[in-house]
Amino acid sequence: MTTHYVEIILLPDPEFSHAHLLGALVGKLHRALARLQANDIGISFPGYSLRPRTLGTVLRLHGDEPALLRLVHTPWLQGMRDHVRLSELAPAPLEALHCLVQRRQFKTNVDRLRRRRARRKGETLEQSAAAIPDAVERRPDLPYVQLRSASTGQPFSLFIALDKASTPTVSGGFNTYGLSQGATVPVF
Repeated sequence: MTTHYVEIILLPDPEFSHAHLLGALVGKLHRALARLQANDIGISFPGYSLRPRTLGTVLRLHGDEPALLRLVHTPWLQGMRDHVRLSELAPAPLEALHCLVQRRQFKTNVDRLRRRRARRKGETLEQSAAAIPDAVERRPDLPYVQLRSASTGQPFSLFIALDKASTPTVSGGFNTYGLSQGATVPVF
């Protein structure tokens, strides 16, 4: 149950953009949640906007008090302390609406899809091009954070979608990025 929250505010930095700092912060959070095997801490972005497309400069962590204290008392923010300000643990407003904060994946590169199909099916690139039209490619319009895969080292974009806020709280879990796997977080 997401009864409490902690905010991590990105501070202005002349050397790093907010997008770069947010990527580093989300990457560190992901590693910490995986290490703790925590599925009871969710995230939200109070500055989330589609126009302009941004996640904002605040990352809000949601969970019950013991889960958030367990995370906060680990050194997971090491190396980021000069770039962020951590708020005090506080109870979430009881009257707050709730929403899902989820990852969205897109088929964004038709050439990559064709190469992958050719490898998997043993086809030529021409055969794959005939099977996968250009119309398959989608241009995402959601805010995202740029991360690097720990397993492959490849950069990737983690697109974030918020559903429409609703009144009921939905229990469930969160993945190691703090994104909803059925559970909602308060929006305020």
